[in-house]
Amino acid sequence: MDSVVSRFRRLAVALVLALSSFAAMAQALPHGIFREGEAQHFQLYFKWGVIMAKAGRAEFRMQSDTLAGDSVWHYALRFQTTGLFERVFSMRDSLDSYFTKPDRLLRFATKHSNEGDYYSIDDLAFQYKEEETEVHSRRYTLSRTKIDTLLVARQRVYDMLSATLYLRSLDWETLHIGREYPFQVAIGKDLVNTAFRYDGQQIVERDGRSYPTRHFFVDVYDEAFTQSKAAGEVWMLDSPAHFPFKVRAKLKIGAAEAYLLPEE
Repeated sequence: MDSVVSRFRRLAVALVLALSSFAAMAQALPHGIFREGEAQHFQLYFKWGVIMAKAGRAEFRMQSDTLAGDSVWHYALRFQTTGLFERVFSMRDSLDSYFTKPDRLLRFATKHSNEGDYYSIDDLAFQYKEEETEVHSRRYTLSRTKIDTLLVARQRVYDMLSATLYLRSLDWETLHIGREYPFQVAIGKDLVNTAFRYDGQQIVERDGRSYPTRHFFVDVYDEAFTQSKAAGEVWMLDSPAHFPFKVRAKLKIGAAEAYLLPEE
């Protein structure tokens, strides 16, 4: 059960779960990615054969905010378990990423994990220099600090949540099957080598309707970037907004899937 729960958390987060002369400017996201009041809701499922059990809900929201007196874009994820998972292993995760205006660079990210009997916070503070990005990473509970370290990246780097904005920002006019978009994700004391890999256009059937999408694999690499493992898949709606429509992660038994819910 713990391994399944862990995968569901990764899926939720990954929604769970993409360089110019200066490294800092290379990570500036397009203006069009930031839309005041934008919100998407997802239903998460555990899928095993013909079984399709509801397992959780997630909400993504974009809004203007302030951080340390600066005007910022605030991108937020709220996730909670439902159904059987809520009774067996209740989870409440919140992730928040802050991009300053007008440079649209990630400045701060935080993740709050609440598992009922365990509560922890991860904070990431980003500082940009000419050829590298420094990330001050802290993980702590209500009683003690578990991680307090400085990560140094020489390529594009995000927290787990804002990596979804990177995926949405890709120029679809330049996509070709097999093309990879590498980046790193700051998690705790590690920089995880990751890439979105384009797999072409696909039609996804859902509730009697057909949805044109763009399919991407999410690859996780070793430290030398020589071997990868497809950790997940994302189907993006083939529309100007580039919303994720379906996300899938294989489990030891069955799979975890998430679907974009229609607007109410």
